[in-house]
Amino acid sequence: MIGKLTDDQVTEVLQSNVLGRIGCHDSKRIYVVPVNYVYDGKYIIAHSVEGMKIHMMRRNPSVCFEVDEMKSFTNWKSVITWGEYQELTEERDRYYAMKLFVDRMMHLKISETARPPEISEKREHPRSPGNIKPVVFRIVITEKTGRFENERL
Repeated sequence: MIGKLTDDQVTEVLQSNVLGRIGCHDSKRIYVVPVNYVYDGKYIIAHSVEGMKIHMMRRNPSVCFEVDEMKSFTNWKSVITWGEYQELTEERDRYYAMKLFVDRMMHLKISETARPPEISEKREHPRSPGNIKPVVFRIVITEKTGRFENERL
């Protein structure tokens, strides 16, 4: 059976996962990239070093965000949201966002490049070595939807 997720099921998928994909675009191309995230019930919160996705989202803040839960090819859930990229520059907002991130990720084994900045003294990325201040951002969700398939229903 294929069906549509309820609003509560969409929220559950967003809250129970930590890896999603951001889709962004400029006038020349579309870029989809995986990111670690936290959903606080209102926003998708993430952080990154400056690179293609940050530059594209600054130029065009309209983004798409997608999360999948896949148990098998016949038992899965998928959520897509649309919204606006919003960079967090106020120290209070950055602190709140990173506290949520650290609280959610502290018990998970994560890669060095996904490690929140509060966990390491300096942020090093393999493609951009050196001390880099991370960009903390959120996606202000304007629309969301979800689908599922479950052969047992």
